[in-house]
Amino acid sequence: MNSNSSPSRPIQALPDNLISQIAAGEVVERPSAVVKEVLENALDAGASNITIRLEEGGVKRIAISDNGRGIPQEQLPLAVARHATSKIASLTELENVATLGFRGEALASIASVSLLTLTTRTADAPHAWQIENGKVSPASGAPGTTVDVQDLYYNTPARRKFLKSEQTEFGHCAEVVRRIALARPDVSFSLTHNGKAVDHWNVSAIEKRSAQILGDAFSSARLPLDESAGPLRLHGFVGLPTASKARADAQFFYVNGRFVRDKLLTHAVRAAYQDVLHGDRYPSYVLALDLNPALVDVNVHPSKIEVRFRDSRAVHQFVFHAVSRALAQTSATSFGTVPAPATAASASSVLAGKAMPWITGEQTTFAAQFATPSPYANVGSSMPNAYDQWGRNQTDSGNGIAQTLQNYGAMFSDSARAENAIPAQSLPEDEHPLGFALAQLHGVYVLAQNSKGLVLVDMHAAHERILYEQLKNALDENAMPVQPMLIPVTFYADAIEVGTVEEHQDTLKALGFDMAAISPTTLAVRAVPALLKNADAQSLARDVLREVREFGGSRVLIDRRNELLGTLACHTAVRANRSLTVPEMNALLRQMEQTERADQCNHGRPTWVQLGLNDLDKMFLRGQ
Repeated sequence: MNSNSSPSRPIQALPDNLISQIAAGEVVERPSAVVKEVLENALDAGASNITIRLEEGGVKRIAISDNGRGIPQEQLPLAVARHATSKIASLTELENVATLGFRGEALASIASVSLLTLTTRTADAPHAWQIENGKVSPASGAPGTTVDVQDLYYNTPARRKFLKSEQTEFGHCAEVVRRIALARPDVSFSLTHNGKAVDHWNVSAIEKRSAQILGDAFSSARLPLDESAGPLRLHGFVGLPTASKARADAQFFYVNGRFVRDKLLTHAVRAAYQDVLHGDRYPSYVLALDLNPALVDVNVHPSKIEVRFRDSRAVHQFVFHAVSRALAQTSATSFGTVPAPATAASASSVLAGKAMPWITGEQTTFAAQFATPSPYANVGSSMPNAYDQWGRNQTDSGNGIAQTLQNYGAMFSDSARAENAIPAQSLPEDEHPLGFALAQLHGVYVLAQNSKGLVLVDMHAAHERILYEQLKNALDENAMPVQPMLIPVTFYADAIEVGTVEEHQDTLKALGFDMAAISPTTLAVRAVPALLKNADAQSLARDVLREVREFGGSRVLIDRRNELLGTLACHTAVRANRSLTVPEMNALLRQMEQTERADQCNHGRPTWVQLGLNDLDKMFLRGQ
């Protein structure tokens, strides 16, 4: 076999021009990299107004002007020299970088693969100066700096062939401008392409800048976040699951003002969304992490888009919990202060120890809030009477639900309705944000009225979220309430399922299940979680066994826990086409107000929407 080995030659120093072109291969990957480096230099120079002009996607020309401090005439040759910078001067400063740039490579690399003209003027200079091909000469210009890059890769044609279409390259450049503009709302930016204005952002607050760049879909479905812990501060906005996208193109994370793509931070945010966003959807967010520069290493990659934290675990936990707490806010509670739940004693006095269809012993406190009838309960008189109907469907369960509903329904007698009815406008805005039930629509939606207008609730999605959060809390506290079966439920099982029950008894008990093999082919379910007592015990058991068998007991309780609990909650959540009474619907609304993340079901779908009076007036052209 012939080997094409290179000829032997002595070790020698590379020419400066070749060294610069090698460095340019790392720093100047495409036109957008030039835009990034020059914009960062402008911001480091204190610019408050930046103009970006591109031609042919930035390949023909990139001209960026700023009103920053400018560069003194005598320093111009160093400005385009390799490894020359004003931003660091020692190892200590390198380990505490507070500027966006610090390598001293960008302008030299750009100049090695393009025709670069740098025009600059300091505030105290009588006129501007420019450097081109190493020659410094007088020029005209306002205070600040203009970097004019023409014919990118003109002297490296092989590199130029790897560039994409003009529109693609422009898209990458525009994305860089958007990222930097998001981080600095205190700076105005203007972007033109081939002489046409594309974007312009005036100085504004981050709320407005993020709305301009990410669009109305994000601005109308975002939650503010601002948390601190020791040297760490995380602030910005996280999008509701309803603002999720099919691509991860609306995720902006900044560390000390620098846009980064960091796996640790991305994982922390994604983990915080796991309760509300499953599948192939990606959350939208604009987040900024501020910390002591000594705690993060930005000298990891030539593009400076990757970072390394001194204590990565602490940063991950801080970001995860901060985003989780932000997402735990519900739109219901954001309308006002939710009243504290009634005590267990008051609940028992109302329900005489009984429970609503989906309310077990631990949940009766919410139903107790309705000892005082709903101001709108008179609408219920026109609804089909579902008490007896639902009770008849549940007679086999042996739990006395029918009698409970009859007792509870007595509170909504005609006299009580008339005595307690009050006009909607007199409701205080901070009382019961989701309002009071009016009716049920097609057995799927609950219609309620609050001080703002009409509330529509997807009853299955809402109840699924409530059960899911209750299951999570019970499992976290190692206090999963168990409901023994009056008569054990038996079903056929294969040898693997029987073996899974025998091998993973501790895991099953932690989840609230008591199962046993009564023959080589038969399993008996003797107890289930009390929160799921009205579900099909066999279906619950099979789902749990499938998860445990596939992932193992320990992983089910850690990595797969939320997926499993979500599946179990779905089994028990009130189904579509099931008639609910007014007190049942009201109990559901109160529980939603007391449940974290009640805005979305476990898959990120909204559980309720608000239609304000203004919205309704517009629909019917009132006042027009």
